[in-house]
Amino acid sequence: MKFVAVTSCPTGIAHSQMAAENLAQVAEANGHEIDVEVQGAMGQENELSSEDVEAADAVIIAADTSVSQDRFGGKPLVDGTVKDAVNDAEGLLEEAIEAAGGDAATSAVDTDATTADRADSGPEEAAADADETVKRGGDPSKGLFARLKRLLS
Repeated sequence: MKFVAVTSCPTGIAHSQMAAENLAQVAEANGHEIDVEVQGAMGQENELSSEDVEAADAVIIAADTSVSQDRFGGKPLVDGTVKDAVNDAEGLLEEAIEAAGGDAATSAVDTDATTADRADSGPEEAAADADETVKRGGDPSKGLFARLKRLLS
């Protein structure tokens, strides 16, 4: 399935980006496409085009601020907070699948089958595969705290 999302927080410095990244990683891990627009004090990043919205099966809005929903008219819409997208992006994605008329249980069954296949491949390979899917947030040396530490030292 294809989704579009908007993340927005009042300051827009870190949480909106973290929410966007989590939504993108979870969607990709589950075989879905997603385009995420980030809104904050710094303006908009990755602004959604009308073509992106038209092609989407559902819309996810993870915001702690007011987000105009006019451009999403007629699309199934899932509302959540930035915290929801940071802590439970999978839950928001499942809600969007259900809202779009898809079957979230089918997606979960596919994930379980993949996990079973990993178990058959051996404990070392299964552990390595599990480590790859759990990683979130990218390279820690490029994170906000690492950059601030380098800047201030």
